[in-house]
Amino acid sequence: MSTYTVATDGACMRNPGPAGWAWVGEDGRWAAGSLVAGTNNIGELLAVLYAIRDNAEVDDLLIQADSMYAINSYRTWMDAHSRRGWKTSTGAPTKNADILAALMDARDARRAAGLPDVTFEHVKGHAGHRLNGWADERAVRASHHGDRGLAAIWSSDRGQERIDVTVDAPKAGEDKPSRTRRSASPT
Repeated sequence: MSTYTVATDGACMRNPGPAGWAWVGEDGRWAAGSLVAGTNNIGELLAVLYAIRDNAEVDDLLIQADSMYAINSYRTWMDAHSRRGWKTSTGAPTKNADILAALMDARDARRAAGLPDVTFEHVKGHAGHRLNGWADERAVRASHHGDRGLAAIWSSDRGQERIDVTVDAPKAGEDKPSRTRRSASPT
C-alpha cells in the first residue's frame, strides 16, 4: 500500500470575506473552490474535506497542511464538540460545526469502507514547500473568484489540466488573475 500525498490550503481576501480552498496531489491532480463569504479557517477546513472526499478510494492518504486549526479540528476537536452537542468546552456554539460534521461523515465513510484514517503532516506555509505552494496558489486564485461573486468548484477531475508539481508555484503577485477577467476557472 503506497501513500498518496496531498497538500491543502485555504485563503481569505478579507477575514471574513471572499474565500477559497484547494488541495493539490503529488501527481498533479487538484481541486479548488471559491466562496463569496467565508473565513480563512472555513477555507482550510473545506480544503481538507474535499481532499478526503475526492480521494475516497485512496488507501493511505497523507494530508500536508499548514493550518494547525484544520489538523487539530480533525484529529481532536470535532469529536469533542460533537459529544457536547456542537458546543465548545465553555458552552459556546462551535464555529464551523457544519463543516466539522461533514468531516466526521467523511472519516466515518473511510472507516466503513475498511480504510485507515487519513494522516496529517504539518508543513510551514510560504516556506518553499512545493505542494503547499501550489495549494496556496490555487486557494488564492479561487478567493479572487469569490470576490467577484462566483461560488464554484474546479478540478483536474472536471476538465482542468493537471498541475506540473515538479516546478514551483508562482510567487504571490505573479500570474495573478485580473479583477476584471471573468474566467470560469482559477487556472
